Amino acid sequence: MLIKSILEDLRQAFSAIKENRLRTIMSITGIAVGIASVMTVGVVSQSGKDYIYSELSTYGLNSLWVYRKWEDDNPFSSQREGRGITNEDYEVLKGKSCCPSVLSISPKVYPDDWMINLRVGNTFNRSSVEGVDVDYLKINNDEIASGRGFRKKDIIRRQNVALIGIKTKTLLFGEMVNPLGKSLYLGDTKFVIVGVLKEKNRDFLSAIGATQGYDENDRLLIPYTRYQQILGTKDIHTLRAEAINQQSIDFALDEITSILDRRHNQRYEYQTESMREWINTTNNILATISNLGAVSAIVALLIGGIGIFNIMSASVMERTREIGIRKALGATQRDIMVQFLSESMYISVIGGILGSALGGVVLLIMVYLAGFSLTAAWGYLFIAILMSILVGLLAGFFPARHASNLPPAEALRYE
Repeated sequence: MLIKSILEDLRQAFSAIKENRLRTIMSITGIAVGIASVMTVGVVSQSGKDYIYSELSTYGLNSLWVYRKWEDDNPFSSQREGRGITNEDYEVLKGKSCCPSVLSISPKVYPDDWMINLRVGNTFNRSSVEGVDVDYLKINNDEIASGRGFRKKDIIRRQNVALIGIKTKTLLFGEMVNPLGKSLYLGDTKFVIVGVLKEKNRDFLSAIGATQGYDENDRLLIPYTRYQQILGTKDIHTLRAEAINQQSIDFALDEITSILDRRHNQRYEYQTESMREWINTTNNILATISNLGAVSAIVALLIGGIGIFNIMSASVMERTREIGIRKALGATQRDIMVQFLSESMYISVIGGILGSALGGVVLLIMVYLAGFSLTAAWGYLFIAILMSILVGLLAGFFPARHASNLPPAEALRYE
């Protein structure tokens, strides 16, 4: 009996909607655009966040940097020599009892000019060259595509071994050549390649200038002890570390800089950076974009809701006499209210379905044009449909209540 009553309400709703096709189409269009906007904004925001985070993760999300600050507030003061970080400092910092918030740490040694000429036979390429320790790959979220990483004995014995970036490998050896076991020259020093690093994607970060021209795929890594020997120094240019988690980053930075200050009697000032700063900036930008998109979607839904409200109000006015007849024949206030709410819901659900389809088409076009995949977010489809139902209920409630409260005698006299 209940199902039969619901079907009868839907039949009457559909019949009433057919009589006002133009207004119905306009209302459905407003709802559809709003629902498509909700879907598009939600999926694009989530996909953008996932895409950017995938690039940020190539640095290691818990990574941090510590290096000497060279800017001096007093232009007449003399600059102290050295980098402010030595091998002895590093040995203390990587001790187990030193820094409880630091998971792992590695030095980075590099020349003032990052880009160095590398040679294989008669082929040259300018690449960045860095001296690092065993844990650097883990901290920097690097993976080995082929071969192996550094071993402790490579560092201790200052071995002439190297890890090569995938782009550097292609430029020096070609696409098809396996470089493992082959040699390249850094100046007059020959290094044997023991590993090839997996490619990293930082296209978006490069496009906005965040990488400052540094190409993670065009680099050569060698033991930091060997690079210090080549450069004739015992200094470490930068300490690269990984905190236990995001919440421990500030503690890790404080622990490292406190030990450096104590060991050097505060003769140097240190600059610190962490991935959390990048993550916060990313979240703020994405939140702003999402909020702007959400406002646009809400405005579109509001317009659709106003359209439903208008069409239902006009419908009540046009069918006042019909309402009077139905009430005279025994229809209750609930029957009248359900009838008009059914019409409102019918419009909003159709708009929600069409809007979901429209949103799907828009997202497919964006995938094609943007060149990267979007995250499947079914939750946003559910939210979009739910919002269309909610808009239909709210927009149809007041006209439906007005219709249900009309006195039968007054409704019958209406012309």
